[in-house]
Amino acid sequence: MALTQGNQAPDFTLKTKTADGLKDLTLSDNFGKKKTVLLFFPLAFTSVCMDEMCTVNSGLQAYKALNAEVYGISVDSPFTQEKMALVDNLQFPLLSDFNKEVAAAYDVLYEELLGFKGVAKRSAFVIDENGTIVYSESSDDPKQMPDFNAIKAALA
Repeated sequence: MALTQGNQAPDFTLKTKTADGLKDLTLSDNFGKKKTVLLFFPLAFTSVCMDEMCTVNSGLQAYKALNAEVYGISVDSPFTQEKMALVDNLQFPLLSDFNKEVAAAYDVLYEELLGFKGVAKRSAFVIDENGTIVYSESSDDPKQMPDFNAIKAALA
């Protein structure tokens, strides 16, 4: 069962890939400064995952207006994620949980999905400036999109 509201968010450092190369992003760098939205998704370039990331990207200003940083997280390599970000013109970081440690820490890792072992469940977490989870949702149905209205309400 995914971590729930009131839990301290497990800290992590994951890699993202941009034109400038690989870069480490650490969750706790946002603590004391801004809120964070973590969007775990199963696999890059799948239709629902691309729809989810494009939906967030098109409304990114609303998240910024709520003082929130948004990160997409999957177990794909940072190189695959970079290509997806370029194809969809995503303006927020995609973080590679290639070693599956972060999805496991948040308890959102499928044992198996469509024959793939260790894929992240479609999940959303809102973390406040103190590092506390203030919103959590996770679905066993990879086609179910997160409740973006509830996410934004948790940020307000």
